[in-house]
Amino acid sequence: MKKLALGLLLAAPFLADAQSSLKPAIAQKADALKDKVIAWRRDFHEHPELGNQEVRTAGIVAAHLRSLGIEVQEKVGITGVVGILKGGKPGPVVALRADMDGLPVTERGDLPFKSKVVTEFNGQKTGVMHACGHDSHVAILMAVAEILASEKANLAGTVKFIFQPAEEGVYNDKGETILAGAELMVKEGVLENPKVDVIFGLHIASGSDNGVIEYKPGATMAAVDQLDIKVKGKQAHGASPWTGVDPIVISSQIVMGLQTIVSRSVNITEDPAIVTVGAIHSGIRQNIIPESSHMIGTIRTFGVEQRKLVHQRIKDIATNIAESGGGKADVNIGTGYPVTYNNPELVEKMLPTLQGVNGKDRVRTVPAHTGAEDFSFFQQKVPGFFFFLGARPDNKKADEVAGHHTPDFHLDEGHFQVGVKALSSLVVDYMDMALPKKKK
Repeated sequence: MKKLALGLLLAAPFLADAQSSLKPAIAQKADALKDKVIAWRRDFHEHPELGNQEVRTAGIVAAHLRSLGIEVQEKVGITGVVGILKGGKPGPVVALRADMDGLPVTERGDLPFKSKVVTEFNGQKTGVMHACGHDSHVAILMAVAEILASEKANLAGTVKFIFQPAEEGVYNDKGETILAGAELMVKEGVLENPKVDVIFGLHIASGSDNGVIEYKPGATMAAVDQLDIKVKGKQAHGASPWTGVDPIVISSQIVMGLQTIVSRSVNITEDPAIVTVGAIHSGIRQNIIPESSHMIGTIRTFGVEQRKLVHQRIKDIATNIAESGGGKADVNIGTGYPVTYNNPELVEKMLPTLQGVNGKDRVRTVPAHTGAEDFSFFQQKVPGFFFFLGARPDNKKADEVAGHHTPDFHLDEGHFQVGVKALSSLVVDYMDMALPKKKK
C-alpha cells in the first residue's frame, strides 16, 4: 500500500509551499454557512437512519448536490450518493467522504432535535441515534460542496463527493457482517470514472478540544476483526463433573490464555494490539454441565504481519486448550476493516494547509486510535488523509463528556466551519500543488 501511494504522489510534481488563491473566499463562505450547517446537522440528527437504510438522508444530499449543478449518482453501495464536480481547468481528481448512518442507540437528554426514531435491530426494539457524529460529517460535506461548486470555474481538477452509507457495518440475522459501506462502494467502482488520485475525510471527536484538528501519520486507527469461538464438551450432571467435559471451564481457560497474546506474543514496542472477549453464552441450569459454550469478541491490530500473528495465536491457544481439556474448539475470525493508514508523504504535504486554516497551535498529532474506520478501504486503493475535529463543549473536561456510541453523546456545534474550511482548502491546495512548477 505504501509503495503504491508513494508512486501516485510522485506522479505529480508538488510545490511544498503552494497555497491556493481561493483560500480567503473559502474562509469567508464557510463562516457564512455556519448556521446552515448546524441546521442541516440538527435535521439529520432528529431523523437518523441505520446502515443501508439512509433513504431520507441520501435524498436530501442528492437534491442539494443537484441544486448546485453537480453531477449526481445515487444508490451507489445500496444508498450511497456520489457527486462529481468538474472544475474549469484540468487537474487531479480529489475525493472527499462523509458517512451517513446512525446507530441502534436510544438517545437520552432533552435536545429540541432529539431523535425519536424507533426500529427493530437484531431482534430487539431500539431507538436510532446519531451517536457517532455522522450527521455532522454529512452537513459539513454538503457545505464544502456548496463552496467548491461556487468556485467551479477556478478549480484545477475534479472533486468527487462521496456520501457513504453503513460505516458502522451491516449484519445479517446471524450477526455476521455482510459487504457494505466503503468496501462495497469501492467494489462498485466509486474510485473510478474518473479515477481518484487522493481522498480526504474527517471524523468529529466529542472528547477533543473544540475546533482543534488532530491527526497521525501512518497507522491511525486499528484494523478490526470479529472473534467467534465455539467450544464443544460433553454434557453431564453438575454433581458428577468427571462424567462429562466442561465447556465452561475450557472457555474460562481460553479467555485467560488469550490474554497472553498481547502480553507475550506481540511486540508492543512497535504497535499495540487488543484481544477482547465481549460475551460468553453457555448453560441453562445451575446443576447441569452444558454440552457447549460460545464466545464472541473483537480483535484490534495495527499492522499486516501483526494481524496474521494475532489471528494464528488465537487459533492455536483456543484449539490446544480445548484439546487438553478433552473438548474441541471451532475458531472463526471474521475479517473486518483494515488499518486506517494516513499516507505519510501526503500528510507532510498537506499539513501546512490544515495549519493555515486553523493555526499551528490548533493542529496536533495524537496517538493511534484503537477504534476502526472503513475509510481504510479507500486508503487501500489511493493515498488518503483522515483526521479528527474536536467538538467537546468548552466548559467540559475530556472525562466529563459522553463517549461515542453512547445514549448521552453530544457535540458542540460551534466550530463545524473549521471542518468545512479544512476539507475545502485541502482540495484547492492539493490541486494547486499538482500544477507544473512555474519557471522563475
